Amino acid sequence: MKTVLLIGLGRFGKHIAMKMNELHHQVMAVDKNEERVEALLPFVTNAQIGDSTNEEFLKSLGVRNFDLCIVTIGSDFQSSLETTSLLKELGAKLVVSRASRDIHAKFLLRNGADEVLYPERQLASWASIRYTSDHIADYVEIDEDYGIFEVEVPMNWYEKSIRELDIRNRYNVNILGIKREGKISMNIAPDTQLQENDTIMVLGKLVDVQKCFHI
Repeated sequence: MKTVLLIGLGRFGKHIAMKMNELHHQVMAVDKNEERVEALLPFVTNAQIGDSTNEEFLKSLGVRNFDLCIVTIGSDFQSSLETTSLLKELGAKLVVSRASRDIHAKFLLRNGADEVLYPERQLASWASIRYTSDHIADYVEIDEDYGIFEVEVPMNWYEKSIRELDIRNRYNVNILGIKREGKISMNIAPDTQLQENDTIMVLGKLVDVQKCFHI
Protein backbone atom coordinates (compact mmCIF):
# COMPACT_ATOMS: atom_id res chain seq x y z
CA MET A 1 0.00 0.00 0.00
CA LYS A 2 1.33 3.44 -0.95
CA THR A 3 0.48 6.95 0.13
CA VAL A 4 -0.41 9.14 -2.82
CA LEU A 5 -0.92 12.88 -3.20
CA LEU A 6 -3.17 13.43 -6.20
CA ILE A 7 -3.47 17.02 -7.47
CA GLY A 8 -6.10 17.80 -10.10
CA LEU A 9 -9.48 16.07 -10.01
CA GLY A 10 -10.73 16.38 -13.56
CA ARG A 11 -11.84 13.30 -15.45
CA PHE A 12 -8.36 11.79 -15.60
CA GLY A 13 -7.61 12.53 -11.95
CA LYS A 14 -11.00 11.18 -10.92
CA HIS A 15 -10.36 7.84 -12.62
CA ILE A 16 -6.92 7.58 -11.03
CA ALA A 17 -8.40 8.22 -7.58
CA MET A 18 -11.09 5.58 -8.07
CA LYS A 19 -8.58 2.99 -9.30
CA MET A 20 -6.19 3.76 -6.44
CA ASN A 21 -9.10 3.17 -4.08
CA GLU A 22 -9.73 -0.24 -5.66
CA LEU A 23 -6.05 -1.07 -5.13
CA HIS A 24 -6.31 -0.02 -1.45
CA HIS A 25 -3.81 2.84 -1.60
CA GLN A 26 -4.14 5.86 0.69
CA VAL A 27 -4.92 8.91 -1.44
CA MET A 28 -4.98 12.58 -0.50
CA ALA A 29 -6.94 14.35 -3.26
CA VAL A 30 -6.50 18.07 -3.97
CA ASP A 31 -8.32 20.50 -6.24
CA LYS A 32 -9.44 24.12 -5.99
CA ASN A 33 -12.90 23.14 -7.23
CA GLU A 34 -15.09 22.25 -4.23
CA GLU A 35 -17.57 20.16 -6.25
CA ARG A 36 -14.81 17.97 -7.64
CA VAL A 37 -13.36 17.38 -4.19
CA GLU A 38 -16.72 16.51 -2.66
CA ALA A 39 -17.51 14.08 -5.48
CA LEU A 40 -14.41 12.04 -4.69
CA LEU A 41 -14.72 11.91 -0.90
CA PRO A 42 -16.07 8.32 -0.94
CA PHE A 43 -12.99 7.14 -2.86
CA VAL A 44 -10.09 8.82 -1.06
CA THR A 45 -8.54 8.79 2.39
CA ASN A 46 -8.54 12.56 2.68
CA ALA A 47 -9.21 15.58 0.49
CA GLN A 48 -8.39 19.27 0.50
CA ILE A 49 -9.73 22.26 -1.39
CA GLY A 50 -6.89 24.57 -2.28
CA ASP A 51 -4.57 26.14 -4.84
CA SER A 52 -1.61 23.84 -5.52
CA THR A 53 0.46 26.76 -6.85
CA ASN A 54 0.43 28.26 -3.33
CA GLU A 55 3.61 27.18 -1.57
CA GLU A 56 2.18 27.53 1.93
CA PHE A 57 -0.80 25.38 1.03
CA LEU A 58 1.43 22.64 -0.37
CA LYS A 59 3.65 22.77 2.72
CA SER A 60 0.60 22.19 4.88
CA LEU A 61 -0.03 18.88 3.10
CA GLY A 62 3.28 17.38 4.20
CA VAL A 63 4.56 16.61 0.72
CA ARG A 64 7.59 14.69 2.00
CA ASN A 65 5.36 12.10 3.66
CA PHE A 66 3.86 10.77 0.42
CA ASP A 67 5.39 7.91 -1.55
CA LEU A 68 4.09 9.39 -4.79
CA CYS A 69 2.77 12.75 -5.99
CA ILE A 70 0.69 12.81 -9.20
CA VAL A 71 -0.17 16.08 -10.93
CA THR A 72 -3.07 15.56 -13.33
CA ILE A 73 -3.95 19.20 -14.04
CA GLY A 74 -4.84 19.24 -17.74
CA SER A 75 -6.46 22.58 -18.55
CA ASP A 76 -3.87 24.98 -17.10
CA PHE A 77 -0.28 24.10 -18.00
CA GLN A 78 1.17 27.03 -16.04
CA SER A 79 -0.45 25.73 -12.86
CA SER A 80 0.73 22.20 -13.61
CA LEU A 81 4.30 23.42 -14.12
CA GLU A 82 4.31 25.56 -10.96
CA THR A 83 2.82 22.74 -8.91
CA THR A 84 5.36 20.24 -10.21
CA SER A 85 8.26 22.56 -9.44
CA LEU A 86 7.00 23.35 -5.94
CA LEU A 87 6.49 19.68 -5.10
CA LYS A 88 10.11 18.92 -5.90
CA GLU A 89 11.37 21.96 -4.03
CA LEU A 90 9.41 20.84 -0.98
CA GLY A 91 11.06 17.42 -1.03
CA ALA A 92 8.57 15.17 -2.84
CA LYS A 93 10.03 11.69 -3.33
CA LEU A 94 8.50 10.94 -6.73
CA VAL A 95 6.59 13.38 -8.92
CA VAL A 96 4.61 12.18 -11.95
CA SER A 97 2.96 14.92 -14.03
CA ARG A 98 0.49 14.90 -16.88
CA ALA A 99 1.58 16.23 -20.27
CA SER A 100 -0.45 16.74 -23.41
CA ARG A 101 2.36 17.90 -25.70
CA ASP A 102 6.07 17.12 -26.10
CA ILE A 103 7.04 20.67 -25.20
CA HIS A 104 5.03 20.39 -21.97
CA ALA A 105 6.84 17.16 -21.12
CA LYS A 106 10.24 18.82 -21.62
CA PHE A 107 9.37 21.71 -19.31
CA LEU A 108 7.88 19.40 -16.67
CA LEU A 109 10.95 17.14 -16.67
CA ARG A 110 13.27 20.15 -16.40
CA ASN A 111 11.27 21.61 -13.53
CA GLY A 112 10.81 18.73 -11.12
CA ALA A 113 8.85 15.91 -12.73
CA ASP A 114 10.51 12.52 -12.41
CA GLU A 115 8.16 11.07 -15.03
CA VAL A 116 5.38 12.32 -17.31
CA LEU A 117 2.05 10.81 -18.36
CA TYR A 118 0.55 11.22 -21.84
CA PRO A 119 -3.02 9.94 -21.34
CA GLU A 120 -4.37 11.21 -24.67
CA ARG A 121 -1.35 10.08 -26.71
CA GLN A 122 -1.15 6.72 -24.97
CA LEU A 123 -4.86 6.10 -25.53
CA ALA A 124 -4.55 7.18 -29.16
CA SER A 125 -1.70 4.72 -29.68
CA TRP A 126 -3.67 1.91 -28.04
CA ALA A 127 -6.85 2.63 -30.00
CA SER A 128 -5.01 2.89 -33.32
CA ILE A 129 -3.43 -0.54 -32.91
CA ARG A 130 -6.35 -2.25 -31.16
CA TYR A 131 -9.11 -1.22 -33.56
CA THR A 132 -7.26 -1.47 -36.87
CA SER A 133 -6.04 -5.04 -36.24
CA ASP A 134 -8.66 -7.77 -36.49
CA HIS A 135 -6.74 -10.28 -34.37
CA ILE A 136 -5.44 -8.05 -31.55
CA ALA A 137 -7.77 -8.06 -28.53
CA ASP A 138 -5.68 -5.78 -26.32
CA TYR A 139 -2.37 -3.96 -26.28
CA VAL A 140 -0.01 -2.43 -23.70
CA GLU A 141 2.87 -0.25 -24.86
CA ILE A 142 6.20 -0.98 -23.14
CA ASP A 143 8.27 1.60 -25.02
CA GLU A 144 8.48 3.04 -28.54
CA ASP A 145 9.37 -0.36 -29.99
CA TYR A 146 7.94 -3.07 -27.75
CA GLY A 147 4.48 -3.93 -26.50
CA ILE A 148 2.45 -6.74 -24.95
CA PHE A 149 -0.35 -7.92 -27.23
CA GLU A 150 -3.34 -10.15 -26.56
CA VAL A 151 -3.72 -12.03 -29.84
CA GLU A 152 -6.11 -14.67 -31.15
CA VAL A 153 -4.52 -18.07 -31.76
CA PRO A 154 -4.36 -18.76 -35.52
CA MET A 155 -6.34 -21.80 -36.69
CA ASN A 156 -3.24 -23.64 -37.88
CA TRP A 157 -1.78 -23.42 -34.35
CA TYR A 158 -4.58 -25.42 -32.70
CA GLU A 159 -3.30 -28.47 -30.74
CA LYS A 160 0.32 -27.49 -31.39
CA SER A 161 2.84 -26.97 -28.59
CA ILE A 162 4.95 -23.91 -27.87
CA ARG A 163 8.00 -25.98 -28.81
CA GLU A 164 6.55 -26.92 -32.20
CA LEU A 165 5.63 -23.36 -33.07
CA ASP A 166 9.05 -21.98 -32.02
CA ILE A 167 7.88 -18.39 -32.57
CA ARG A 168 10.62 -16.92 -30.38
CA ASN A 169 13.33 -18.04 -32.81
CA ARG A 170 11.24 -17.59 -35.94
CA TYR A 171 9.72 -14.18 -35.22
CA ASN A 172 11.43 -12.73 -32.09
CA VAL A 173 8.07 -12.90 -30.27
CA ASN A 174 7.74 -14.31 -26.74
CA ILE A 175 4.57 -15.96 -25.42
CA LEU A 176 3.96 -14.74 -21.85
CA GLY A 177 0.61 -16.31 -21.04
CA ILE A 178 -2.55 -17.97 -22.30
CA LYS A 179 -6.10 -16.74 -21.74
CA ARG A 180 -8.53 -19.65 -21.71
CA GLU A 181 -12.20 -19.42 -20.75
CA GLY A 182 -11.62 -15.94 -19.34
CA LYS A 183 -8.70 -16.96 -17.10
CA ILE A 184 -5.06 -16.11 -17.71
CA SER A 185 -2.34 -18.66 -17.02
CA MET A 186 1.30 -17.59 -16.96
CA ASN A 187 2.45 -21.18 -16.43
CA ILE A 188 3.84 -21.72 -19.92
CA ALA A 189 6.05 -24.71 -20.76
CA PRO A 190 7.53 -25.93 -24.08
CA ASP A 191 4.95 -28.74 -24.24
CA THR A 192 1.97 -26.44 -23.54
CA GLN A 193 -0.56 -26.85 -26.34
CA LEU A 194 -2.73 -24.08 -27.74
CA GLN A 195 -6.44 -24.64 -28.28
CA GLU A 196 -9.29 -23.15 -30.26
CA ASN A 197 -10.72 -19.97 -28.64
CA ASP A 198 -7.47 -19.34 -26.74
CA THR A 199 -5.88 -15.92 -26.84
CA ILE A 200 -2.21 -15.50 -25.98
CA MET A 201 -0.22 -12.69 -24.39
CA VAL A 202 2.89 -12.03 -26.46
CA LEU A 203 5.80 -9.63 -26.05
CA GLY A 204 7.53 -8.18 -29.09
CA LYS A 205 7.84 -5.41 -31.61
CA LEU A 206 4.65 -4.51 -33.45
CA VAL A 207 6.26 -5.28 -36.82
CA ASP A 208 7.31 -8.77 -35.60
CA VAL A 209 3.87 -9.47 -34.12
CA GLN A 210 2.26 -8.42 -37.42
CA LYS A 211 4.49 -10.81 -39.36
CA CYS A 212 3.98 -13.65 -36.91
CA PHE A 213 0.19 -13.44 -36.92
CA HIS A 214 -0.26 -12.16 -40.50
CA ILE A 215 -1.95 -8.98 -39.23
